[in-house]
Amino acid sequence: MLDVCLLGTAGMMPLPYRWLTSMMLRYNGSSLLVDCGEGTQIAIKEAGLSFNPIDVLCVTHFHADHISGLPGLLLTMGNADRTEPLTIIGPKGVERVVNAMRTIAPELPFPITCIEVTEADAYFEINGYHIHAFKVKHNVPCYGYSFEIKRAGKFDVARAKENNIPMRLWNPLQKGTTVEFEGKMYTPDMVLGPERKGIKVTYCTDSRPTDAIVNAAYASDLFICEGMYAEKEKLAKAKQYKHMTFYEAAEMAKQAEVEEMWLTHFSPSLVRAEDYMPEVRKIFANAHLGKDGKTKELVFIEGEESDGK
Repeated sequence: MLDVCLLGTAGMMPLPYRWLTSMMLRYNGSSLLVDCGEGTQIAIKEAGLSFNPIDVLCVTHFHADHISGLPGLLLTMGNADRTEPLTIIGPKGVERVVNAMRTIAPELPFPITCIEVTEADAYFEINGYHIHAFKVKHNVPCYGYSFEIKRAGKFDVARAKENNIPMRLWNPLQKGTTVEFEGKMYTPDMVLGPERKGIKVTYCTDSRPTDAIVNAAYASDLFICEGMYAEKEKLAKAKQYKHMTFYEAAEMAKQAEVEEMWLTHFSPSLVRAEDYMPEVRKIFANAHLGKDGKTKELVFIEGEESDGK
């Protein structure tokens, strides 16, 4: 099961009713945060979530509305006597940026590891999150992220017997552990069937539409995408500042064959956003406005998932 919480939905600046865009994922006791703009700590508290389980922070880019809340978050985590390491993933220069911001958060009781993404695509596996960072098209280096929770195949008794696997090894192999026994190596694929469908969430802000986004988001259970502008007449502005309209985001959701899309990263000037959604849903029917604190519980295919709220 993967818990998704859209903490904020604002672009450029926080508003009294809209925190800056960020997202938290929770899986198997580990939390992953995407972006940390001004006020993200408050958004986390308002959502009833905790700072301490955050093991990974994925930074899309270095504009202030996506990272300026980092020093405060680090200090809060440190004041809670956290000692577990934190991994921060971001574009080239992320270590320099983090170190610069730490001039006002210099002493922390936990280590920080920065991973710089320099290629168009990069892949990581941390605490069960399979992370794909993919380059998007903004006016500074910027990345979107896909997160997958993979699921191994079912235990196959016939396969285990066919491979002469001792019964005492069935349990650890089923759990994905490679075992050495009596001088021979036994691997999980010797007792498991084909990999089953997992869970996939893709998150992208601050970009023009690109094939890279469509390809990365393909078949996602949830696609969270920026919709800076709802008004069709602001397409030229979206192109100028390297953002998207609601309709461009919906077209990408359609092309990527995602299950559901949430729009986020709204312009401060946007009001009555729901008025534009009927036109958006003509392009992609399962499109929804993101809102601060919006949550969804995603489960593996045999189960059922809860409705977003």
